[in-house]
Amino acid sequence: MSDTDPAAWAALLRVHAALVPLIDRELQTTCRLPLTWYDVLLEVNSAPGRRLSMGELGQAAVVSRTRASRVVDQLEAAGLVSRESNPDDRRSAYAAITEAGRQRLRDAAPVYLDAIRRHFTSRMTAAESRAVASALGKVLRAG
Repeated sequence: MSDTDPAAWAALLRVHAALVPLIDRELQTTCRLPLTWYDVLLEVNSAPGRRLSMGELGQAAVVSRTRASRVVDQLEAAGLVSRESNPDDRRSAYAAITEAGRQRLRDAAPVYLDAIRRHFTSRMTAAESRAVASALGKVLRAG
């Protein structure tokens, strides 16, 4: 283990702890959309057929499987997703994004992307940003 290993890990945790609440607050203030909702809508919208099972959503989104199910309940109550029965497994369901959900996602995207730029990527060079993305991608693929 190198001397920089704990420092890199600590920096990742500190950046996450500092920026997630900032971006969440901006999305909620500007778009009335919590960051967890945005993340779930983004993942469902990006999925083939624009739907994901709760298990798939728990793996793809930045929330636990249990939390994903609760977020889907909230999004469904807001009319942003619907639950669709899984014809292959009646015990499970899919979360499918609605047109209203796609519109809220489109409306919030500029706020989300601008917050990432202002609070994160503007603090580094383009090469550093690519290096961070590449390094973290390696960690995710290895996990």
